[in-house]
Amino acid sequence: MKLTFLGTAAATSYPLAFCRCNYCNQARKTGGKDFRKRSSIIINDDLLIDMGPDIMSASFMYNKSIADIRYCLQTHSHSDHFDASHFITRTPEYMGIDIPPLQLYGSEETLRKMSEMLKNVSDVNDLFGSDAKTKLNVEIFPVKTLQPFKVGKYEIVAFPSDHDLSVKSLLYSIKEDGFTVFYGTDTDNLTDETWYGFRELNMHFDIVILDHTYGPDADSGGHLNANRFIEHIRKMKSDHLLADNARILATHISHEGNPSHAELSKYAEKFGYEIAYDGLVI
Repeated sequence: MKLTFLGTAAATSYPLAFCRCNYCNQARKTGGKDFRKRSSIIINDDLLIDMGPDIMSASFMYNKSIADIRYCLQTHSHSDHFDASHFITRTPEYMGIDIPPLQLYGSEETLRKMSEMLKNVSDVNDLFGSDAKTKLNVEIFPVKTLQPFKVGKYEIVAFPSDHDLSVKSLLYSIKEDGFTVFYGTDTDNLTDETWYGFRELNMHFDIVILDHTYGPDADSGGHLNANRFIEHIRKMKSDHLLADNARILATHISHEGNPSHAELSKYAEKFGYEIAYDGLVI
């Protein structure tokens, strides 16, 4: 399995467009790993998690073709995770050539919201209708939490997130050839149902990628901060959910309490985890 991080920022990117705090100013000076696009990841070359607003620029930078994507797992419909304009180029009006089929997965509530967003930018009125399947060459698959399902060669489980209950945001585990990744953004504290699912489904993670929106002792709610991130990893270890030599990575990083990549990495190292960055390949 090959993971490519297309983006590792929270909703506002990093640095923020209109912020002159010390962290944002420093990021503008140093660039590199301190420049973060909105969070998204590609597994191998065919599975995308979140069709966010920055995936095209990221795909150019990291030599990952979005045209090769066959499957998309959508965590939720917030605008930093779903940009409906990407779908426009799949319609006949844009004269796309050799458009491959796309399988789109998410909670029904998220997919319904995405359908509304798509209607605002195209003449596709219903993502669930036959018209959308014909025009976009896309198949829609509403998924239920804690019910394993197959996506191509991958074994997937969706877990509930408490991030936005109105669209039933999801977290995902992805397994290929006995190797399992947990992708956990966006979320605050993992729900009791999610912990129950981990145990009942005998989950065993080789890589954990978890929300780290806020830095140490910083918190605005709705997401994890560094302190609760560390608590969650400790619980995963105590519950024997982590493989030997499992890698733990933080993503969805904002300027609120999270310093430069180098400084934040030193902090994370003390607690046994890593800070992901745009373009990181594992």
